[in-house]
Amino acid sequence: MNIEYKNILVTGCAGFIGSKISEMLLEQGVKVIGVDNLNNYYSPQLKEYRLAELQRIPDFEFYKLDVTHFDSLKEIFQQFKIDAVMNLAARAGVRASVENPWIYVETNMTGTLNLLELCRRFEVQKFVIASTSTIYGKNSPPFSENDQADFQLSPYAASKKGAESLAYSYHHLYGIDITIPRYFTVYGPAGRPDMPTFKFIQYIAEGIPIPVYGDGTQERDFTYIDDTALGSIAGLKSLGFEIVNLGSDRPVKLNYVIKLIEECLGKKAKIIYQPQHSADMSITWADISKAKRLFDWQPKTTIEEGISNSVKWYVDNRDWAKDIWFSET
Repeated sequence: MNIEYKNILVTGCAGFIGSKISEMLLEQGVKVIGVDNLNNYYSPQLKEYRLAELQRIPDFEFYKLDVTHFDSLKEIFQQFKIDAVMNLAARAGVRASVENPWIYVETNMTGTLNLLELCRRFEVQKFVIASTSTIYGKNSPPFSENDQADFQLSPYAASKKGAESLAYSYHHLYGIDITIPRYFTVYGPAGRPDMPTFKFIQYIAEGIPIPVYGDGTQERDFTYIDDTALGSIAGLKSLGFEIVNLGSDRPVKLNYVIKLIEECLGKKAKIIYQPQHSADMSITWADISKAKRLFDWQPKTTIEEGISNSVKWYVDNRDWAKDIWFSET
C-alpha cells in the first residue's frame, strides 16, 4: 500500500470493516483518529474487543461520539489536521431498517452530510464513504456500477443511496475527491453478529436452530474482511468521483455456507426455514472489473478459507462470543 496521507479520520472505527481498515492503516504508519458511538445494535462487547485490539497499536486516537452530532465532530476537525476521511459509520441491517427507518436516515444520511460539510469547511480533499450492494435492488446480476440503481428494497439501502447522492453533490460543488466502495456481504473473524456467517457459526456451535429466510438457495457474493479493507484503502487514491464494487465475483448459496460451517465445527445445523423477507434480495453478485482496473485489486480469500478462519476465531473466543447478540429493530 502506498498511502500519501498522514492523518486519517475513520468513523465507525469499532465496527467490523472500520476496525480492520484502521488496523491496516496503523500498520502502514498512518495516524488514525477513530470515531465510534459504540451503539447497541449488537453486543457492545464485540465493538470493545475490536477497539482494544486497535488501542494496542501506536498512533491511534479514539473518540466516542456520534456522527450525527455536528458540533462534536467539528471539535475533532479543529483539533487535528485531517488529510482524509474514511466514513464507515453507518446504521446497518436490512430487516431492522424496516422496523425503524428514522435512525437509518439520521445516521447514514445526516451523519454523512455532517462529515462532508466539515470536509468543505476544513479543506479536507479526500473522502471515502462505504456503501452497499443492496443499492442494486431488483437489478439483474452481475451488478455493475454503470447500472441504473433507483429501486431500493429497504430503508437501509435507500439511506445509503441518499448518502451517495450527497457525496456526489459535494464533489460537484466543492471539488472534494470522493470514492464510494459498494460492499458485498462482508464476513470474517469478529464479524457482525446479524450477518449470516457469524449467526450460523454461533447458532450451530451452541445447538440453536438457524432461521433461514427462504429455502437457502439464495446466493450472496461473500467477500472476506481483509480483501474488503484493502480495496477500501485503495480508494484513497485521487480519482475525482468513483463508485467501485468490492465483491468476490463468486456468488455462493447459503446452504453451501451452512455445509462449510458444519464441516469446520463437526456439528450438524438445525434449520428452521421461514418465508423470504420482502426486503431481501435473491442474489448479490459484483462485477469487479472496475476495481481491478482502478485499484489493481481482486479478492484473494476463498469462501472455504474465510469460513475456516471465521470458525476458528469463534472457537478461540467462544467463552464470551457465545453470548453476543444483535437487535432485530
